[in-house]
This record gives sequence, C-alpha cells and structure tokens, in this order.
Amino acid sequence: MTRVTRDYGDTMKKDAVSADVMFSTSRFPNYKIGANNQIMDAKDDPKVLSMKEVVARETALLLDQQKRLSVRDLASKFERGLAAAAKLSEEARLRDAASLEKHVLLKKLRDALETLRGRVAGRNKDDVEEAIIMVEALAVQLTQREGELIQEKAEVKKLASFLKQASEDAKKLVDEERAYARAEIESARAAVQRVEEALQEHERISRASGKQDLEELMKEVQEARRIKMLHQPSKVMDMEHELRALRLQLAEKSKRSLQLQKELAMCKRGEENISHFYELEGSEILGSFLQIKPPSDNAPELAKCSIQWYRVSSEGGKKERISGATKPIYAPEPFDVGRAIQAEIILGEQQITLTTTGIIDPAPGLGSYVEALVRKHDVEFNVVVTQMNGNDNPSESIHVLHVGKMRMKLCKGKTSISKEYYSSSMQLCGVRGGGNAAAQALFWQSKKGASYVLAFETERERNAAIMLARRFAFDCNITLSGPEDRSPPLQT
Repeated sequence: MTRVTRDYGDTMKKDAVSADVMFSTSRFPNYKIGANNQIMDAKDDPKVLSMKEVVARETALLLDQQKRLSVRDLASKFERGLAAAAKLSEEARLRDAASLEKHVLLKKLRDALETLRGRVAGRNKDDVEEAIIMVEALAVQLTQREGELIQEKAEVKKLASFLKQASEDAKKLVDEERAYARAEIESARAAVQRVEEALQEHERISRASGKQDLEELMKEVQEARRIKMLHQPSKVMDMEHELRALRLQLAEKSKRSLQLQKELAMCKRGEENISHFYELEGSEILGSFLQIKPPSDNAPELAKCSIQWYRVSSEGGKKERISGATKPIYAPEPFDVGRAIQAEIILGEQQITLTTTGIIDPAPGLGSYVEALVRKHDVEFNVVVTQMNGNDNPSESIHVLHVGKMRMKLCKGKTSISKEYYSSSMQLCGVRGGGNAAAQALFWQSKKGASYVLAFETERERNAAIMLARRFAFDCNITLSGPEDRSPPLQT
C-alpha cells in the first residue's frame, strides 16, 4: 500500500513537472539541434533582415534620396524615420522585458528538470539530461542575443538623435523656402502693377507716336512671361492679348514707316537715277526675307541682271560680300543683326545699289528662347532635308537635327545620317536664296564633302538652331560661319 502510494505520488509529481515543462516551452519558439550541436530557431529565415540591417538600409536610402527630394518631402521622410526609430526603441524595450521573463522561465525549467532527473532512471534520465543541456545552451544564446540587443538599442538611440536633428533642419529649410516664396509673390505682384502702368502709358504715347522702343517692349514681354508662372492667370491672359495687339500695331506702323522712308529716299534720288527701276521689299527684321522687286512693268527683267548681296557695318560702312547670295531673295540670319543689307544689281554696264533703310533688328523673344535652350544638353529640331551634297532631295520625310554641346547629329528614325563634332571644317549659316522659304532653311556642312540644306517648321526654330549651334561651338573654341565668311561675333 505504501509503495502504491509512493508510485502514485511520483506519477503526480512527474505529471506536474511535464505540465510545467509544456507550459514553459509553449512560451518559447521552436528550437532544433543543428550542426555541431548548435541550437537553432526553426523560425529563423536568412531572408528576414535583422533590426540593425533594416535601420542601416533605411538610413542609407534617406541619405541617398536627400539630393533628389524636395524640402517638404525630405522633412516628411525624416519625420517618418523619427517615428520608425521611436517604434524600434519601444520594440527594444519590450524585447528587454520579454528577455527577462525568458531568463526566469529558463531557470524554472532547469530547476524542474534537475528535480526530474533525480526521480527517473534509464532512458528517461538520458532524455532529461539532454533537455538540461539544451536549456543551458538556450540560456547562453539568450545572453548573447541580449548583448546584441543592447548594441542595437544604442545604435537606434543614435539614429533617433540623428533623425530628430535632421527633421529640425528640414523644418527650418521649409520655413526658409516658404518665406522666400512669399517674397517672390510680393515681388511678382509689384511687377504686375508696374507692367500695367507701363501698358497704360504706352497706350497714351502710341496714339501720338508711331513706334515704340523695341527694347522696352522686350522687357515687358519678359515680365509677362515671368508673371505667367505666378498666381494670377487671368491677368496674365489679358496682358498676353494686349501685348499681341500691341505687336500687331507696331508691325503695321513699322511697315508703314518703312514704306514712307523708301518713298522719301526715292524722291531724293531723283528720276534721273536708274535705281528707281527696282526696290527692296520685306521687313528688316530677323525671321523675314528681303526681295528685289521692280515697282513697274517697264523695269528690265531680273533674270538678265547679275545680283550680289552684301553686309554693311553700322560703324564705318565697311562692306562684306555674302558668298552665294546671288538670288533676288535673301533671308537675314543672326549674323546680320545690327548690320545693314545691300544688294548690287548689274545691268549691262550700269550698276544699281539698293540698301535697307536701317539695320536688321533682332526677333522679339528669340534671345530668351535660346538662353532657355542653352541649359539643355541636347536640343532636337524637326527638319526636312531639301538638298544633300548640292543635289535636290525629292523625299519630304521628317528628320531630326540634334544640336548638342559637343556635336551635331542628323537622324532619320534610329538611323544616324551624319554625326560630327564641332570642328574648323564645319560650316553653318542661313540659306542664301531659295524663294520665300529661305527664312526657314539653313545650310550645314558637317565636314568637307558632306553638306545639307535643312528646312525647319518655323523661322524662329531655324534662327534658334543657328544661334544655339554657334553658342555651343564657341564654348569648344570653334567659330561656325558660312562659306567665305569672316569670323563673326557670337550672337545671343
């Protein structure tokens, strides 16, 4: 009876210890024995990053994106990083508490196994001793992980301090940018008011005078374009309509003034001069073309005459021959801005000289347009190749002319027709003749033996391409000009 009672008591204690062991082990992850009796967590996945690696990766991403993000986005990123660091710190605190609890449970488990080892024998005793060894190994690994967690906790604190400082700096930058934007808006409003006053003054003056200073008009156009980026689109639209109407009025009055000047010059020359057989027609501005026309049917045909165009310097009246300009039509190019254009007509033994009434004026807004294109590394223009190596090209397919900082390239689709770096053998100028379309075409000799005549969509794009290529070539110590031209100054 006593033996039965003792066996029953031992069985109850064994069941209690087993229940305690099951309760304790249920609080821990599942472990297994690996190589060299190394205890491993079954849930460990080599693809899952540790907290330290996650923090390092996020910090690297933030520093890498700092140059690409705006100030507002950067501030938001740093704030999220600071919140993440706080969350990691809280998780580390919870892991510290859980680690302490694990130590207590491991100690209880080891005590229970020690008690059980003294009560069992045979194979069960070996299992208990193996379990004790495993528990001791778990305690060692737990101590090592606690050391790693302490180090990670220190790194998280450093990261939180860094993110906090960065967030404060980003907020300061946001405040500075906001103050700068407010100052720009106030300056823009003052500029709008000044432009409105200038337009009203211009309306009063334009009724009495027939011409306004083009330089002042360009400044107003630039101010209007700047206002377009601000916060008053309705006023900008009204100002654009007013400026368009002013340009039309100015063009009409300039045309009328030019006609009156030509009539006055003809009256001064007198009827005894044979030059009244012909006259120059066209606007004396970049983007248009000049044409020799007879004012009456009694004038000799131009086909029987020899024609040569010249540039005349505004200082000293020095005349320069324009090579290849032998047709009745000539389209000024950027090199002609600030100079007068003269045409000599040889009819038998007589010579007739026609000169523009003034110098060639620049195209409004072309300079600022080219300055905007200069900031790009490569600019593309849609063109049509009308001539290739002096022969007409019947195809009217669209090509693309690339004007880059180091070279020019002509492509059709993905095929490169010509690709050359800027060199002394390269030539570039406006087409010297060729009808009404001369103002939209240019001549390009990429290298000796390879030349093209390219037609652009508009006169503005043609002149912009010439100015842009000369600007990039000048940066490479190369001067681009036409055949037999002297080295021209850089036009902007």
